[in-house]
Amino acid sequence: MLDFRHAGVRCREHTGLQDTEANRRRLEHTLQRIDAEILVGTFDYAQHFPAGSQIRRFTEQASRRQAYEREAAPSRTVYLEVFADQWFQENQVRWRASYRKTIRGTLDRYLIPAFGDRPVDEIGRGEILRFRSDLANREVRAGRTLSPDRINHIVTPLRMILAEAGDRFGFPSPATRITALPVPRTEAEPFSIQEMSLILASVRADFRNYYTVRFLTGMRTGEIDGLQWRYVDFERRQILVRQSLVEGVMGAVKTDRSHREIDLSTAALLALEAQKAVTGMHDFVFCNSVGQPLDHRNVTKRVWYPLLRHLALRHRNPYQTRHTAASLWLAAGENPEWVARQLGHSSTEMLFRVYSRFIPNVTRRDGSAFESLITPHLKPIGEQIDESTDHP
Repeated sequence: MLDFRHAGVRCREHTGLQDTEANRRRLEHTLQRIDAEILVGTFDYAQHFPAGSQIRRFTEQASRRQAYEREAAPSRTVYLEVFADQWFQENQVRWRASYRKTIRGTLDRYLIPAFGDRPVDEIGRGEILRFRSDLANREVRAGRTLSPDRINHIVTPLRMILAEAGDRFGFPSPATRITALPVPRTEAEPFSIQEMSLILASVRADFRNYYTVRFLTGMRTGEIDGLQWRYVDFERRQILVRQSLVEGVMGAVKTDRSHREIDLSTAALLALEAQKAVTGMHDFVFCNSVGQPLDHRNVTKRVWYPLLRHLALRHRNPYQTRHTAASLWLAAGENPEWVARQLGHSSTEMLFRVYSRFIPNVTRRDGSAFESLITPHLKPIGEQIDESTDHP
């Protein structure tokens, strides 16, 4: 028998199990789980005991509570600013620091100024569409407007907030059927192997190791900026990607697949060994003179873009070093599954979608390999026709 108290009521539930040592341990674990759920407010009596002795009492109690919440909830006085702040506080624990900062900025800069003084159940679909249209026409810099992707990232939290408010206060969310704006596909612009060699030969000596590792490992900016020596395994020739530095805050990597091991080429390994002699006394692999991690925006502005201008190379952001690694791995004939693991992708689908057009430029895989394979084994069609006419 299980004996516990819930909502001021003593519950004694028969289990039908025999009185054995194993069953006693089993019931102890069940009671511990029930106590934990009661403590955090997630216990559902009906789910645990659909035919329990108190099922009628708790079912009626839940119905009364829901009815009270529907009647008592002052939906017309719950303004979006208040509810958005509450929603943010409730959800921020599950977000990375960089995402919390982004959402907070979206609330303060866009959503609260536009809807903050509006009751959550009075915001209509037309208002949201007009808001989105205004965003599309808003000039953020001279001659520049917000991109469709940025607009989608502004509207998405509004949809989430109104959906949650609708669930709590019993009204249909007006944003349910508002679909995202189509976003133009962003093309990868990897450097050629000749361009990469030129960059590494010309870059400032104190940043040569940094960009060598970026080009030859495909690490994301936050991953390489947050790389510490304890995650470099020289013996196994691997980098262990375990953390990422975003907006100056160290946190978990982007996705579960991003938690990975990167195999090091000889050139990448030599670059890290050379860097070890420079920053080995600090925690971070790439850092300033006092051991603090690099400010990637400052490095990009002072080192990367001036170098591209000096070399008369097309303006591209440092993320293209990741695209370069991927395209060169594939061009060299590496197994696509291995390449996907190196990059932290969940499948090879993205590889072929993003990088396939760059591979023939390096390997000349344009059908000529297939031609070379079959030609020695097949006679030209003309010869086959001539031979066929020799026989009745």
